[in-house]
Amino acid sequence: MDYNYSDDIKRRLKRIEGQVRGVLKMMEEQKNCKDVVAQLSAVRNASDKAIAQIVAENLQRCLLEEQAVGGDTSKLVKEAVELLVKSR
Repeated sequence: MDYNYSDDIKRRLKRIEGQVRGVLKMMEEQKNCKDVVAQLSAVRNASDKAIAQIVAENLQRCLLEEQAVGGDTSKLVKEAVELLVKSR
């Protein structure tokens, strides 16, 4: 199955990449622990949002495909929820 990831999600991940580089720089500069943890928390939150967006976009596509063939969409929703739970 092919996945087409949106430009928006790719931009989000590039921002996260920049945040991680920023955290590493803070560590190299021996910045305050609280500041480093705050930035890592921001990275985690951004990552969680990216995961949710990827799952939502994929779920929407899969639901439409499954509905088109008259399939059972409840299994897809359950799988999406399990995926989100595993990501935490």
